[in-house]
Amino acid sequence: MSDQSTAVQVKILDKEYQVNCPPADQEALIKSARYLDENMRKIKDRGNIHGVEKIAVMAALNITHDMLRKNRMINETRQETTQQVKGLEDKIENAISSSRQLEI
Repeated sequence: MSDQSTAVQVKILDKEYQVNCPPADQEALIKSARYLDENMRKIKDRGNIHGVEKIAVMAALNITHDMLRKNRMINETRQETTQQVKGLEDKIENAISSSRQLEI
């Protein structure tokens, strides 16, 4: 499989952009551009922010905020899961230890 980048055409707010991208990442790039376009259109349709640059910055801030919030939730869930696994390991160890004592 080649890592050679190829040009991919994406459209954001009716403007086309050509982005070089490895073939393996093209689908993700297209989905990302579509997601950005949808976010920018929502902001534009509200009508309270004007100018493509301001719309792009607001979209970037919104997307970044969502990403950081989701990362925080993932980390919290990971910590909770780790604690639950540790609790189960402790219970298993206690059960094994009790079983060994009964055998003696």
